[in-house]
Amino acid sequence: MEKKWWHGKIACQIYPKSYYDSNGDGIGDLQGIISKLDYLKALGIDIVWLSPVYRSPFVDQGYDISDYYEIAPEFGTMEDFDTLLAEMKKRGMYLVMDLVVNHCSSEHKWFQEAIRDPEGPYGKYFYFRKGKDGHAPSNYRSYFGGSMWEPVPGREDLYYYHAFAKEQPDLNWYCPELRNKIYEMINWWLEKGVAGFRIDAIINIQKDTTFPDYPADGPDGLCSADTVVSRASGIGEMLEELKVHTFQKYDAFTVGEVFNMKEEELQEFIGEQGHFSTMFDFSQHLLTAGEHGWYEQRPFCFEAWRDALFTAQEKAASVGFLSNIIENHDEPRGVSRFLPAYAQTPAGTKMLGTVNLLLRGIPFIYQGQEIGMKNAKWNSIDEFDDISTKDQYQIAREAGLSDREAMEACNRMSRDNARTPMQWTSGENAGFTKGTAWLKINPDYKEINVEDQENNPDSVLNYYRKLVALRKSDEFKNVFTYGEFIPEYEEMDDILAFYRTDAATSILVVANFGTDAASIELKGNVKRVLMSNQKNETVDYTKNRLNLKSCEAVVLDMEME
Repeated sequence: MEKKWWHGKIACQIYPKSYYDSNGDGIGDLQGIISKLDYLKALGIDIVWLSPVYRSPFVDQGYDISDYYEIAPEFGTMEDFDTLLAEMKKRGMYLVMDLVVNHCSSEHKWFQEAIRDPEGPYGKYFYFRKGKDGHAPSNYRSYFGGSMWEPVPGREDLYYYHAFAKEQPDLNWYCPELRNKIYEMINWWLEKGVAGFRIDAIINIQKDTTFPDYPADGPDGLCSADTVVSRASGIGEMLEELKVHTFQKYDAFTVGEVFNMKEEELQEFIGEQGHFSTMFDFSQHLLTAGEHGWYEQRPFCFEAWRDALFTAQEKAASVGFLSNIIENHDEPRGVSRFLPAYAQTPAGTKMLGTVNLLLRGIPFIYQGQEIGMKNAKWNSIDEFDDISTKDQYQIAREAGLSDREAMEACNRMSRDNARTPMQWTSGENAGFTKGTAWLKINPDYKEINVEDQENNPDSVLNYYRKLVALRKSDEFKNVFTYGEFIPEYEEMDDILAFYRTDAATSILVVANFGTDAASIELKGNVKRVLMSNQKNETVDYTKNRLNLKSCEAVVLDMEME
């Protein structure tokens, strides 16, 4: 494998609105991020991915961009952004932006011109279609509910297409002029010194532009966005052109948010000559998805989760690198999602982190994950900000669920769980702001916060620092970056174990997700215990046995056979 500058790096996703507020307006900002760079450096972070900071009306929290060349005033100025870049460079860190180019905001000047004159030059930048028999052109349901087609104001029987909110019109990637505008914008940011991009909803740029109807899958007579995306083809040519005109010229790091990819396309996406450097592994996150909404969410199953994780690792092994996540801005907190109630403790949180950070691939830590932040407790639909949560609440109510039942589904799965402000201290507003926070602060900040964990050598934060340091250490960085991933003890209930091996080293990672202690016969001799999430780990060197308590994880340096 050709070695790249981003191999062996650790990434952190920052959701700027909720990270740190420097000016007391209740909204996190770029100066706030700058003030926390030393904290990120101490955690061992090399790459910072910023969720969108472009100018936006924030219908979908910045994923509706009205100007790709401006910083949203809520976050600061372009001077602040340039300072952030410079300060990161001083610390040997890299900045990755969010690239949102399947759609823009309905307030973008392109769309404003297109709406004014759909037959004009900007009309080609979007999808305008005539209705059918007084109805929308096709029966597609948007990701946020309702039709993907919105009537054009003042134009009888003319609609525009939006896979997400109606304020997020899809861009027409079959228009060469539009593609060139996008490439120009991407290169402008790369020239500025941005190291790469996380690429949002990129599979959605492919369309069957005849927009045929598909069989309905709900009482509204519509079919899901997933069906629409899966029926389109030709994404490879589009992504290759994008890469050649932009990323490739700058040796940029790119991570794709990819759903609905066909299995045989993995090589094409993240192979040696792939469209992207890497892509997120969402296989475990998709396991519990309900057919019609969050209210039908399937219960978490450890065995299915372990199998999905192992399968994804094995498929990528001979192809390239996946990016491994526990949570992100679109998912609930991993501690609340992937750990049963008895394991939602510091020990269980450390166990989950151990498994995730030592997989083969690029580890992404989401802000607050390193201190074990959890889902909040939401009491009313009015407390939520997220557009998707409000839609899912309505879906649940229309399916006959009570307010309490619909709220339970939203409490489990809301994207706002990951967007509550970062918990810096046990003081007022969790140390996030001197003003009124834009979104409710999780009340558990008095127990879970950075300041307290900084002062506790056994904290989740300090454990994460040790994990990152182990992964990046001179002695082990090669095996953790390029070494094989080999599953182990798959026949054992509640045990998640794997080797990371190369010609010189064999590391065994073992975690007990069960309620009962487990005794494991080791297949080789232990040289030393590199990490343990609990004190007094019990490896019996004489009998080659490993006795794991509930929620115990160990990392063992094994003798090579």
